[in-house]
Amino acid sequence: MRIAQISPLFEAVPPKLYGGTERVVYSLTEELVAMGHDVTLFASGDSVTSARLAPMRDQALRLDPSVVDWIAIYLRMMELIYRRADEFDVLHFHTDYFPLSLFSRQRAPFLTTLHGRLDIPEFKDVYELFDAPFVSISDSQRRPIPCLNWIRTVHHGMPANLLTPQSVEQDYLAFLGRISPEKGVDKAIRIAGAAGMRLKVAAKVDHADKKYYQNEIKPLIDASPWVEFIGEINDSQKPAFLSAAHALLFPIDWPEPFGLVMIESMACGTPVIAFNRGSVPEVIDHGVTGFIVDDEASAAAAIGRLGQLDRAKVRQTFDRRFTSRRMAEDYVELYEELCEPQRPLLRAVGD
Repeated sequence: MRIAQISPLFEAVPPKLYGGTERVVYSLTEELVAMGHDVTLFASGDSVTSARLAPMRDQALRLDPSVVDWIAIYLRMMELIYRRADEFDVLHFHTDYFPLSLFSRQRAPFLTTLHGRLDIPEFKDVYELFDAPFVSISDSQRRPIPCLNWIRTVHHGMPANLLTPQSVEQDYLAFLGRISPEKGVDKAIRIAGAAGMRLKVAAKVDHADKKYYQNEIKPLIDASPWVEFIGEINDSQKPAFLSAAHALLFPIDWPEPFGLVMIESMACGTPVIAFNRGSVPEVIDHGVTGFIVDDEASAAAAIGRLGQLDRAKVRQTFDRRFTSRRMAEDYVELYEELCEPQRPLLRAVGD
């Protein structure tokens, strides 16, 4: 099939360090190429791919402080792709609501995977205007807008050999991802302290969260001798970091749509202790790949039960449920369904 993958432009594909959606787009794109499909990746020019790269700008937006209005860049991107739509059998967007108005008024099959939270009133108002095909990344993600044309839930996947278990001794707990109020690093620090264990924090601090980090988290870290702040790490650093952890702490305080770090941890054979929010019950097999808990006290208690878990089974579960090949096969099924001749023209509601 001739497939267009349309990535966000905030990070390169794959991201150099932290980055969720662009990392998933990379895994999907590379697997589709490996399966023999003709794939064009619309992304920033500093992306690296075995697909045909269609650069929408020279570099990722995160790396370009000169950008004043990123929405203008996205609108230009949509128009350029629209002019090439007949080159593809299917177009797969990962760019929120930006393609909906334009691409609902043409005949090229397309679908949109929604990667973010949907519990924002403005999102409901705009998404409900369109009878376009949407893919969720967890069933829980759909709850704020259940009446959309959801055609499938496709859980994320990643290359089977990207992150693998390392033969190292486990001697700390890990926190991986981004420092922001909803990610719960403050809770992770308290949980580790209550369990009497070291905690290593490998996390990005976005510009929007710098004040939160300086005012709330840095003083907490400074006052907690059991905590080591590492900062952002890349994929080559993750296997050793995660493999040496007794568990990954994931004490989120928001409706997490998926949580890629959970399957990164599982790929390394490291169990996850996660709060029961959002997608967590869909990703973690309680008592097999980790423990699903309700609060800090139960998280600290779960640390004492980690010896009940088999790290080899954690990795086996990743291999069965969360590889990029499984993800790509799920999407190819959707592409084929959308390309069936009887597929009706999708129109914006009210046309």
